[in-house]
Amino acid sequence: MSLFSRTFMMLEQGLDYASLREKVIANNIANVDTPNYKAKEVRFRAELDRALQPLEAKRTNPKHLPFTRPMTNKFLVTSRTNVVYNHNGNNVDIDQEMSYLAENQIYYNALVEQLNGKFTTLKTVIKGGK
Repeated sequence: MSLFSRTFMMLEQGLDYASLREKVIANNIANVDTPNYKAKEVRFRAELDRALQPLEAKRTNPKHLPFTRPMTNKFLVTSRTNVVYNHNGNNVDIDQEMSYLAENQIYYNALVEQLNGKFTTLKTVIKGGK
């Protein structure tokens, strides 16, 4: 029996994703003037595949195909190579990166609030509702 529900694991993975995204965005901002630097981004698809991994369809016939996905252990970090903004080959758009940073901060704060709520609920249960 697990002390924590699956919700804690999903919130932890969400926080890991937000933390990695924060690092990638900060790296992009730090390299805004670096010649030939290509902005990087964290792909959500890798996280979505990992979240759907435990999902399995009921097979009523042995000939049915299994409904499983390959397990991915890491988030996918890729370079944006389709656009060049500066004459020096750099494709970091500082305004866009700052927007991504604000969006990620809101996402991270929402996850922390959810996690705090779960811990508050556990604390209330442990204290017997007092």
